Amino acid sequence: MKEAQAAAKAAEPESGPESRSPLLLVVVLLLLVLLQSPIRRALSAPVMQNWTTVFVAVVVQALPFLVLGVLLSAAIAVFVPPSFFARALPNRPALAVPVAGAAGAVLPGCECASVPVAGALVRRGVAPAAALAFLLSAPAINPIVLTATAVAFPRNPEMVLARLVASLLVACAMGWLWLKLGRTDWLRPPSAHGAHDGQSKGAAFWGSVRHDVMHAGGFLVVGAMAAATLKAVVPEQWLRATADSPLLSVLALAILAVLLSICSEADAFVAASLSQFSLTARLTFLVVGPMIDLKLFAMQAGTFGRGFALRFAPATFALAVLASVLTGAVLL
Repeated sequence: MKEAQAAAKAAEPESGPESRSPLLLVVVLLLLVLLQSPIRRALSAPVMQNWTTVFVAVVVQALPFLVLGVLLSAAIAVFVPPSFFARALPNRPALAVPVAGAAGAVLPGCECASVPVAGALVRRGVAPAAALAFLLSAPAINPIVLTATAVAFPRNPEMVLARLVASLLVACAMGWLWLKLGRTDWLRPPSAHGAHDGQSKGAAFWGSVRHDVMHAGGFLVVGAMAAATLKAVVPEQWLRATADSPLLSVLALAILAVLLSICSEADAFVAASLSQFSLTARLTFLVVGPMIDLKLFAMQAGTFGRGFALRFAPATFALAVLASVLTGAVLL
């Protein structure tokens, strides 16, 4: 009798997540059919049409640059050995810092790739100050990012130069600051195990591309939604009150850059959509974002240790805001 009951129970279909997913899909489709009239009315409202227009515009403009940046970043991470950077940098750390910072202008790399590359440089014996300068400059001033900035600000070409100057200043200043004040015990030696161990270069390249496109694309969608919401939902007088205060507008966009964590290849289009704010405030958004945001803090803590990230991130944020304000006052 017990054997028969056990056999009957084994023959019953499992009720796990996989068996429930078609049912959930059917329920969702039924709800959409039943609620199609209210949904249609909501989408036809002027505020939703404005929201959709801004969202689609930001995503469509930014997506090509994001994909191109991810492709080039993956190619450099996979095909260019870290020893190349070690050989190319001067032996004197004080000179290696600006050289490493300037190297970011010719070597495309998004934030997700710059942290592992910097960790590899430290493992290969490069001065940490130079590796950190490259970590900050590569996502901020590479050709893809500067081209995207020029496209996003066609009426303000000075934004390209301002972004280049301010970001390079911060990268070099942080490198020299670490050289002067940094301590060895603050920086945990990065692990020697890479993310692509045991894979062919082709498999590692496409694996990196798939990961970065999904990762960066998700943050782009979040950033576009935030920009659309600010434009369409937040009362105009609130934005104007914030934008009219030079100090408040700069701090607001600096904090927004940290929270949104947008990929640097796409952030210029989000900044351009925030037209209520001054060019200096939007420059702050563009300088802070590629250097310190939520995902970068997590990656830096995972690669170099939490103690390093807790010291490095606030100093980078403060210097990025200061350099943006000074550069904006001179160039914008």
